[in-house]
Amino acid sequence: MHSFDFRTVVGPLIGLTLVLRALVLAPALAQTDDAVPADTSAPRPNIVFIMADDLGDEVLGAYGGDSFDTPNIDALAESGTRFTHAFSTPVCSPSRATILTGRYTFRYDHSWGHLPAGEVTFGKILRDAGYATAAAGKWQMGLLKDKPLQPRREGFNRYSFWAWHEGPRYYDPLIWQDARLVDDAIDHRYGPDVYTDFLIDHIKRNRGEHQRFFAYFPMTVPHLAKTGGPYEEPPGPDGDYQTYDELVDQMDRLVGRIVHALERYGLREETLILFTGDNGSPTHVTATVEGDTLQGGKGKMTDAGTHVPLIASWPGHVPSSEVSRALIDFTDFLPTFADLAGAPLPDDRTIDGVSFAPQLFGRDAGHRPWIYTQWRGDRWARTRDWKLYGDGTLYHVAKDPQEEHPIPLGERGEEAAAARKKLQQAFDQLGVDNR
Repeated sequence: MHSFDFRTVVGPLIGLTLVLRALVLAPALAQTDDAVPADTSAPRPNIVFIMADDLGDEVLGAYGGDSFDTPNIDALAESGTRFTHAFSTPVCSPSRATILTGRYTFRYDHSWGHLPAGEVTFGKILRDAGYATAAAGKWQMGLLKDKPLQPRREGFNRYSFWAWHEGPRYYDPLIWQDARLVDDAIDHRYGPDVYTDFLIDHIKRNRGEHQRFFAYFPMTVPHLAKTGGPYEEPPGPDGDYQTYDELVDQMDRLVGRIVHALERYGLREETLILFTGDNGSPTHVTATVEGDTLQGGKGKMTDAGTHVPLIASWPGHVPSSEVSRALIDFTDFLPTFADLAGAPLPDDRTIDGVSFAPQLFGRDAGHRPWIYTQWRGDRWARTRDWKLYGDGTLYHVAKDPQEEHPIPLGERGEEAAAARKKLQQAFDQLGVDNR
């Protein structure tokens, strides 16, 4: 099958996008260190964006972990580029809101499991750029029993979402699909397979030569089943609940299903796959990495709670078997998708993210000198090597990743003083009070 060459159309659009960003979004772009434009010779890709639920990078073999088996995800990393400095918020809901909007949550009325109606999402941007958009898995941006059309308003033409806080996600799942509750139409199947089937069907429907598709897969795995709260999650056919190890196996299997579907339909070389996690692993989970035993830190502002994997694979475009040390935070995905689609960013609001499309194509110079996150009144800004919290606590995280040795405010040392000054400027630029 011959692929349509988008370069003659999309190249100029991407260049125009970058010019508009420089003119309109100067406050956000002030973060960059010699930012470089995206590769305008690349065709416009299909995009499959997979985000696991509760997954720190230490779980994956591609990141040195040897406590779990993740062969499909490891193969995906081998076929593309593995980013070593990608960071989320410590918990799922603000991570999902941040990644959808390209904006830090202090900029709008974010409350748990809620996305204000006035935000612009990457779903809207890609839909308006001509992509056939679909999403499936865990929405958590509103109760679909109250807002069954919300995902469509946020830019997803089709969707199949677990009915968060309404019913089970795994066995006998309760699912909203295209504004209709379909719990009686899935024949008691395993929920994660229902979401995966839905996205594979979306890929199949939109595999035409002149059609581009976007598939957003915020997975329900490997988050453990909750047995208390507004509903009861039933156990599996064997009468037991799946362990974290078993759910990691399911996650890896489903990623393999997506990749194999793209290969089956001849779309692998036309499709960018991005894989990440929404926050760190649960605190009871331990993993061995290069002889060190690491404990999950979900809910914590440390690296254990916020350091997540990011893998990019697009054969022929994203370099294979590569490692990138570019700093990435969750605001960066929306402008990256806009760059790849040749789409403009909204000009009526601050977009905090910076496109990492150049880094996808192996151009590691530039991007951003610092990233930021916040949760429950706490906040930090960091570089690859240094991390400054809102209360003034500074860590040299390159040497102290467990954050056991804070550097006192008055301690002398040019490197620490320069890092503190730079990260204080980050807080000042964002307009957040860190005192």
